[in-house]
Amino acid sequence: MAIQHLQRFKIESQLVKPFSPLFFFSSSSSTTTTTSNDDTKTQTLISILTHQRSKSRWNALRSLCPNGIDPIQFSQITLQLKNNPHLALRFFNWTQSNSICHHTLSSYSTIIHLFARARLYKHAYHTIRIAIRTSEYDDEHCRFDSPPLNLFETLVKTYQRCGSSPFVFDLLTKACLESKKLDPSIEIVRMLLSRGISPKVTTLNSLIFRVCKSRGFDAGYAIYREIFRLDRSKCEISKRGSGFKVNPNVHTYNELMLCCYQDALFEKVGEIWNEMECARNAYSYTLMMASLCDEGRVEDAEKLWEEMRNEGIEPDVISYNTMMGGFCRIGDVGRAEEFYREMTSGGIESTASTYDHLVNGYCIIEDVDSAVLVYKDMYRKDFCPVASTLDAMTSLLCDKGRGKEALKLVRNAIGKFGLVPKGNSYEVLIKGLCAEGRVEEAFKVQAEMVGKGFQPNSEIYGAFIDWHVRQGNEELAGALREEMLQTQIQS
Repeated sequence: MAIQHLQRFKIESQLVKPFSPLFFFSSSSSTTTTTSNDDTKTQTLISILTHQRSKSRWNALRSLCPNGIDPIQFSQITLQLKNNPHLALRFFNWTQSNSICHHTLSSYSTIIHLFARARLYKHAYHTIRIAIRTSEYDDEHCRFDSPPLNLFETLVKTYQRCGSSPFVFDLLTKACLESKKLDPSIEIVRMLLSRGISPKVTTLNSLIFRVCKSRGFDAGYAIYREIFRLDRSKCEISKRGSGFKVNPNVHTYNELMLCCYQDALFEKVGEIWNEMECARNAYSYTLMMASLCDEGRVEDAEKLWEEMRNEGIEPDVISYNTMMGGFCRIGDVGRAEEFYREMTSGGIESTASTYDHLVNGYCIIEDVDSAVLVYKDMYRKDFCPVASTLDAMTSLLCDKGRGKEALKLVRNAIGKFGLVPKGNSYEVLIKGLCAEGRVEEAFKVQAEMVGKGFQPNSEIYGAFIDWHVRQGNEELAGALREEMLQTQIQS
């Protein structure tokens, strides 16, 4: 829908220099400039604002405007305050809190431009959000169904008269992205780039990331290539004038690699890595190493680690955790410990992920004592384990006949961190406790499990049945078998 409307959004074809937005319209006048500068009432209001003390100023304004101020007057007054942006802010807030002015896109645009011009970006952004939301219900004979595009058009028309800053369009794009209005964000960026006006690279990066997250990597990658003109020849680019082509930075590539990594597109991570035309940073290397580790190519990741160090790039805790996690997953906990010692000796503090990797590594090689030792250290430092770490510890302890210790570990994790064990953890606990003859404790765990919304399965029934059989309680075992069958039929 936004694209269809923009086909009607006719723009001046005059080429302008980047960051000198004369922008798109042949006339910079707006609908708010219908009153002359010698309008007595308006000038009186301006005089009150600029000369009276703050305590008497607002009462005087209210008495002079018992029926409020129309948007045209507001814009005219505000323009006279452009060199006093904080007074303009107080005036705007007063009209908002006292319902003095029924603001339109034109009046909103005036104050937005003044905020941007004065680098009051927080206030400009907040007002943009208000203008978008308000125009959804009360438009000003707007041409488009999309409120952000209507605001964009109005901001363009009023830009020159307000002496604004190009960053106002970055703020508009950011507001669209935060409001999940993706199509208008894309079209606004396209319109700006088509006239040689570039949003900041950080804004473009945010757009790419949002497209990747909501529509998949392929869609995000297509936008990346479009906005950075990667599919155009040098001849085509040169026709637009010097400075037209915006170059991606290291964060652009990192965002793309992160999206690929999160979607387990490890081959694509490598492709983006090879596309990079700028200096890589520690995060770039970490993403590539993480991709290699997840593919089981830990040796290749270690080579990349050495390359990073040779480039003089210092690894951070995420880099160390990545390598430790890679080695722990293949059972080489000794090598992971070497990275841990190097990290701590370098003054880098551990994180919860550091301990998660080490605990899981010890669980993989079934070194229960080392796993318990590291887990207790983690617990003492108030690092909350992830659910998979709790599951791994529970399984290992129960496999080693230490069900009581596993139960205590789970209880402590629930009490201290509010963790909710997975159904598998409950199953492992119940089976382990039954195997050790702690059936009363197993029944309590089973009741807790049901209270958490997990239903007992055949494995759990089997654990209780086996215990009754060992105790010679064939009647109770038979009753449980019948209950298990009935449960399976009902489900």
